[in-house]
Amino acid sequence: MREAIGMVETKSFVAALEVADAMTKAASVKIMDFQIVGSGLVSVTVTGDVAAVTAAVETGKERGAMVAEVVSANVIPRPHDEVDKIFDFDGGE
Repeated sequence: MREAIGMVETKSFVAALEVADAMTKAASVKIMDFQIVGSGLVSVTVTGDVAAVTAAVETGKERGAMVAEVVSANVIPRPHDEVDKIFDFDGGE
């Protein structure tokens, strides 16, 4: 994986939708994954260049907190190629 990844996890599906919307509007990022974890937890994962992902995660945290609790957020600037296997990013090739 050549691009950074960023994640924001909320305690509400509606908040996660708000996070996803805010992240994609705030910076040039693509949604990699929208995962309903369970017990109300929902995680949004985006990818893009480091600056864009960092800006998107910060904006997502702020907007998500307006709707519900933001449980966690993180940016991984240069994830190892093995991380691709988690997301099946290459389509299983």
